[in-house]
Amino acid sequence: MFIRKVTGPRAITLPDGAVLTRADLPPASTQRWVASRKAVVVQAVEHGLIGMEEALERYGLSAEEFDGWRSAVSRHGLDGLKVTALQRYRQP
Repeated sequence: MFIRKVTGPRAITLPDGAVLTRADLPPASTQRWVASRKAVVVQAVEHGLIGMEEALERYGLSAEEFDGWRSAVSRHGLDGLKVTALQRYRQP
């Protein structure tokens, strides 16, 4: 069995007791970003599983897009990331 060398931890424990590993991250080729996938990436960055630069490069995100995800999670939780609820949570 081949174990790939990575910088940083292989797994982290979230505040709710759940364990998040690199295997739980969405694939780099993800095209359809549902709220749950966005939330996993935000949690991984916030808790130190991957760095922000690595997430931006791996998923082809801009810093502004990721910051939007992060602020939506901090303000409204998982519901803030749902595309169908954008009008409800965004201020004009």
